[in-house]
Amino acid sequence: MEITDVICHVLLLPDLHAEDTDGSQDDIVVEIHTDEGIIGIGESDTNPWGARAIIESPTIHTMALGLKDVLIGQDPLQVEALWDRMYVGSMHYGRRGLGINAIGALDMALWDIKGKALGVPCWQLLGGAQQPAIKPYASLQPRGKDLDSYSKSLAEWAVRAKEYGFPAAKLEVTLSGPYAHHGLDEPAELVPEVVRVCREAVGPDFVLMVDVQYTWSDAGECLQTLKRLEEFDLFFIETPLQMDDIDGIAFLHDNLNIRIAYGEWQTTRFEFIELMDRGKIDVAQPDVGRVGGLTEAKRVCDLAADRDRLIVPHCWKSGIGIAASVHMAVTAPNCAYVEYLPAELCHSALRRELVGEELCMENGVIPLPTQPGLGVELNRDTVERLRSPV
Repeated sequence: MEITDVICHVLLLPDLHAEDTDGSQDDIVVEIHTDEGIIGIGESDTNPWGARAIIESPTIHTMALGLKDVLIGQDPLQVEALWDRMYVGSMHYGRRGLGINAIGALDMALWDIKGKALGVPCWQLLGGAQQPAIKPYASLQPRGKDLDSYSKSLAEWAVRAKEYGFPAAKLEVTLSGPYAHHGLDEPAELVPEVVRVCREAVGPDFVLMVDVQYTWSDAGECLQTLKRLEEFDLFFIETPLQMDDIDGIAFLHDNLNIRIAYGEWQTTRFEFIELMDRGKIDVAQPDVGRVGGLTEAKRVCDLAADRDRLIVPHCWKSGIGIAASVHMAVTAPNCAYVEYLPAELCHSALRRELVGEELCMENGVIPLPTQPGLGVELNRDTVERLRSPV
C-alpha cells in the first residue's frame, strides 16, 4: 500500500465568536489517501491555517521537510517509523508546538488507515484493551456575563450532565485571567463560591473537577484560593498557573490536597516528562492531536504509568478526536476518564455534524469501539458547508 495524497480541510463556523475561549468553532481535518482506496482521517486542536501551512509547505532542505512530502509514496502501515521521519524531518521549524500539532493530525489518520486495512479497531493495534470500557466526564462551558448568571448556568449544566447519566463533570470556572469567559473580570478569589453553588446543586456523590484555565501568575496567591476548594472533594484542579511555571506547579502539588492536572497544550513525551518529574503533576492530560497523535499519546500514557500518574486526556473538538481519545484510553490502565460531551449537548454545529455515527455513552461508560480504524467517518456535506474559503 502507498500514500498517494494528503488533503487538508480548514473548517470554520460562520458565526465564529473570537472573544469566546472555545476551540469547537474551527478545525483542521486531514485525509490521507492510498492507492488501495483506503482513506484515513485525523484532526488537531490548533490553529488550522498554521497546521495546513506546515503540512502543505514544500521541502526546503533535509531539516525542513514538508510533512506532505514526507508521506507521499510511503507505506502508511509503518506508522511509528513515519512519525519519526516527520519529527526528524521538520526539526528545523517544528520540534514542539504547531509542528507537533500538525504531525498529530496526520498520525491519527495513519492509525485510522492501518486499522481499516487490517480490519481491526485502533485500540487493538496500540497494545490491546486494558479496560473493558472507559468513563467519560462532561466538560461544561457556562454562559453568562456576570457572576450570578455564570454560576447559575454552570450549576444547571452540572445537574443536566448528572441527569444525562454522566458519572462526572468538569466545571470551567474562569472568572478572570487571560482566558476569562465572555469578558468576565471578577476576582479570582470568588472561584470557590462558584464551585460551592455547583457542588450543592449536584450533591456530594457526583464527581466534580475544576478547570480555571491558567488564571494565576503567582503560585502563592493561587494557593490561598485553591486551599478553599479542598472542602468540595474535587477529583482534580486543572491548569491553575501558566503552563511554563513548572516550579510553581510543583509548589502547588506539595501544598495542596487536590490532584493537579496539566497537559492539554503540551507536545511530545518530552514536555510531559518535565511536567511529571519536575512539576510533579498528578494527572497528565494529553490531547491526542496536539501531543503528536496516537503514537506519541500512547508513549505519554506509558510514561505516566511508570510514574504512577493518572491519565485523563483532553479533548474539545469533534467526534474524530473523541474516537482517538477513547482508543488510546482503553489501552491505558491508568486512564481514569475521558473528556466527552455528546453532540446533542453542544452548541457548535461543527461538533455536532462533522462525523456520522460517533462513539456514544451507554450506562455511564463508553464501550470498546468495534469498527475498524477510528470507527468514524466524515460527513461530507458538513465538510463542504463549513470549509473556509481561505
